[in-house]
Amino acid sequence: MPSSLRSLQVHDKAVVTAVTVGGEMGRRLRDMGLVPGTEIEIVGRAPLKDPVALRLRGFTLTLRNNEADFIRVEKRVV
Repeated sequence: MPSSLRSLQVHDKAVVTAVTVGGEMGRRLRDMGLVPGTEIEIVGRAPLKDPVALRLRGFTLTLRNNEADFIRVEKRVV
């Protein structure tokens, strides 16, 4: 069942299922590689849980929680 990227914990792995925002923010998120089918892993969170660091396509990306809310993911069970 897809959920928001914000709901994942450190070391969780997931696959992006959708980007649910349009316009400039949606384009920017997709340009950063967050497109359906992309595998991600949460590698860290700041002490107050914002921002979140994730690993995808060979690089680390940080997103604020308000951006992560627009990324729908399906968690991988390891």
